[in-house]
Amino acid sequence: MIDQFLQHITHEKRLSVHTLTAYKNDLEQFGEFLDKTYNLKELQKADFRMVRGWAVSLVEAELHHRSVNRKLATLRSFYGYLVRCKVIPVNPTQRVSALKTDKPLPQFVEEKSLLVLFEEMEFTPDFEGIRDRLILELLYGTGMRLAELLTLKDQDINYYDLTLKVEGKRSKQRIVPIYKNLADLIKKYQSSKEEQFPGTNILILTNKGEPAYPILVQRIVKKYLSAVTSLQKRSPHVLRHTFATHLLNNGADLNSIKDLLGHSSLAATQVYTHNSIEKLKKIFKQSHPKA
Repeated sequence: MIDQFLQHITHEKRLSVHTLTAYKNDLEQFGEFLDKTYNLKELQKADFRMVRGWAVSLVEAELHHRSVNRKLATLRSFYGYLVRCKVIPVNPTQRVSALKTDKPLPQFVEEKSLLVLFEEMEFTPDFEGIRDRLILELLYGTGMRLAELLTLKDQDINYYDLTLKVEGKRSKQRIVPIYKNLADLIKKYQSSKEEQFPGTNILILTNKGEPAYPILVQRIVKKYLSAVTSLQKRSPHVLRHTFATHLLNNGADLNSIKDLLGHSSLAATQVYTHNSIEKLKKIFKQSHPKA
């Protein structure tokens, strides 16, 4: 059943490999719980009481509420699939409510810190140094996701229009503008790439000419951000948050940011307004005589 479900969402929803792995792990963990606690080996026979029991056990194991909710979302999707396939009559997760969670503000790097990174940091002039800088510039300059960066191809760059074609979640494509300096950097990188690894159309490569992988990009971003910020999180997604927050702070409207980020709804983008409000509060306290 798990394999059938994973095959279904692979073809229907085109989820990332990371998401599919998480789904598989969640379902296998729930299966182990059913076997150990209820001596039940068929997931399709689980009921509401068993699903709730698993959620309680995860909370008692001090798993973060957000992680528990993610696992419950996996079960909802799985049992929803079984209902549609008429394997079971009712989804046993229907009566299980999501746990309350705090919504932390997205972390972002200050503008002055990124100024230091791009204007004062020394990048080596070889293929690796140019590539590392390009990774940072692309993530901050376009707000793209890590998975989107890794699937970029040479033909996705339009130098005439200064745009970039990005393939987002569920194969949705969007066009993102790029600035002249970034376009020049991409050209410089492509020239270096063609010298060392001719005939490869994947944009971001490893030092061996193979397609870059998530951990490599995460290491590169963490290495350079560690030199300019004390943020606890120094990941590619922080640069995406930084892109959106800086745009908002400098006057961009929320709908435009939504389109640039590839969000399906404005609700996902509105979280960045909180960062803007916090900045206004700080300015108010510093500037108002009575604050």
